[in-house]
Amino acid sequence: MEQELSAPPVWQALSQELSGAVERVGRAVVALNARRRIPSSGVVWRQGTIVTANHTLEHEEITTTLPDGRTTSVSLAGRDPSTDLAVLKLEGTDFATAEAGDLSSVKVGHIVLAVARTSEGGARASLATIGVLGAAWRTWGGGLLDRTVRLDRNLHPNFSGGPVVDKQGRVLGIGTSGLSRYSTVVIPAATVSRVIDELLARGHIAHGYLGLGMYPLRLPAKLQGSLNLPGQSGIMVVAVEAESPAERAGVLIGDVLVALDGSSVGDTDEVQSFLGGERVGESVSATIVRAGSLKELTIVVGERPAVQP
Repeated sequence: MEQELSAPPVWQALSQELSGAVERVGRAVVALNARRRIPSSGVVWRQGTIVTANHTLEHEEITTTLPDGRTTSVSLAGRDPSTDLAVLKLEGTDFATAEAGDLSSVKVGHIVLAVARTSEGGARASLATIGVLGAAWRTWGGGLLDRTVRLDRNLHPNFSGGPVVDKQGRVLGIGTSGLSRYSTVVIPAATVSRVIDELLARGHIAHGYLGLGMYPLRLPAKLQGSLNLPGQSGIMVVAVEAESPAERAGVLIGDVLVALDGSSVGDTDEVQSFLGGERVGESVSATIVRAGSLKELTIVVGERPAVQP
C-alpha cells in the first residue's frame, strides 16, 4: 500500500500564515481600470482614499473593482511621478483599510508577499524575498523614498500599485515596476503616507527648481589647489532657462557649480537631493567658478513646473 505523503508541519504552518496574510490585506486591495488590457492594483490606505502606482494611470476616467466584486468610479485626487504614486478618492466610508507595517525589522532575504486584484475581482499573490534594503534615495524624478527596498525579481504588471506585505498581512509598501526596469521597487509605507498627505492638501508634490542644464566634470588639480576647493568634481552649467531662479540670480552658461549653502556638489544627483520641496522659496548660496575665480550668488529656489503625464 502506498503511504500518503504530507507536507512537513513547518511548511503547513507557513502556508497557513501566508494565506491568512493574503486574506487580511486582500480586504483592502482593489483592481483599477485605467489603461488598456492589463488592470493595475491599488490599496484602500484610508477611508475613502486609494493609493496606486502613478505610471499605471493612462487616463483619468478610472473605475475600480472592489474586493466584493462591485465596480465603481473613482476620481483622481493627485499624482506624483517622482515617487510613482497617485491618490484616488473613493466615495463611501465602509471599506476595509490596510494596516501599515514596519520596515525597521525587515532584513535582506526575508519572505514577503505581493498582492494584487484582477478586474474580475479575484485576488492574486506572489511570493518574493527582499533583495535590496538600504538608505533613503532620490528617484530619477527627484522624489524621496524613505528607504531603498527592492524585491529579488520583477512581478507581473497587474501587481503594480498593489501592496507588499509581511506574513501578518501588514503593508510594508507599494510595489511598482515604474521606478526600475530590473526589479520591483517597494515604495515604503512611510513614504506613501507622506505623499498622500501632500497630494490631498495640494494635488501635487513640490520640488525645488533652479532652471539649469548641468553636466558633471572633474576639476583640474591646479584649479582645486589655487581656489582651495573642497571637492574634486563640479557641475558645469550648459543651459540656463529663461526667467528661471538661476537666470534671475545671474548664473551664466560656462559657470561651474561647486557648492550649495557651503556643501560641495559634484554631480546632478547631489543637486537633486539638495532641492527637496522644503527648499522652495528659500534663498541659497551658490558657489561657482567663473573665469578661474570663485563667485558667490544667491538663488531663491523656485518650484519645479509640473510635468504633464
